[in-house]
Amino acid sequence: MTRGIVEAFSAGSVTSTSIMANGLDWENAVRLARANRKLGVGIHLNLVQGRPLLRVPTLTDPATSELYPLGALARRAILGRIDAGELEAETRAQIERVRGAGIGVTHLDSHRHAHAMPGIFPVVARVAAESGVRVIRIPREPLGINTLDAGATSRKVVLEWAVGAARALPLPSPLVTTDHFRGISLQGGTHFASRLRRALDTLEPGSTELMVHPGHVDSSLAAQDPYTAPREIELAELLSAGVRERLARGDIELVSFADL
Repeated sequence: MTRGIVEAFSAGSVTSTSIMANGLDWENAVRLARANRKLGVGIHLNLVQGRPLLRVPTLTDPATSELYPLGALARRAILGRIDAGELEAETRAQIERVRGAGIGVTHLDSHRHAHAMPGIFPVVARVAAESGVRVIRIPREPLGINTLDAGATSRKVVLEWAVGAARALPLPSPLVTTDHFRGISLQGGTHFASRLRRALDTLEPGSTELMVHPGHVDSSLAAQDPYTAPREIELAELLSAGVRERLARGDIELVSFADL
């Protein structure tokens, strides 16, 4: 939840965001969420960066007491070295912290899509359902989009495997997700504008989550995520007259996760 997201929301091109309960910019994120009540806000579950809210030894590096980075967490999850009780408690604590700040939670996604991994997804999905969080992101997207982007294709392959290995689909009731997801295929700095407009022109019937990362680069952002400079490019495009006019054409209905 950042100033750039609020700007894109005010321009009418973004309808939902998510907030990291253990993020460095927590207080500012809460302030922005409270000031923009019509913007849908979900949980950006963070299991891979910084410190957790609780003491969870199987999720944290004993040398630093910080959460394992994504690669190490994935290995531990696959090898069964994550305590389900600790994972459940941390997930629940992050959801409750956001709600405790007076923010309604519309959905759950996660930092680096960590929730989609085998050994993690079943626990997170159960906690979400028990906590009344009805919508959860399933980060699967067609491999045939932007096939020349090797980095994006490899990430999509890994996520496709993870979702399958986690047996995430079909979702257990009462959880739901969007019919389609596009996000990794949109990233690409200077390519973002053409990729976004092509995505808008080729949306399939049903609901589609378009995951974007608008933002202003500052020290707080740089400390939390290496994806920095492209955020300014994404924000400029989401604020552009071209995108706003395309969205206003009438063949696309913008909704938030609360509407699913």
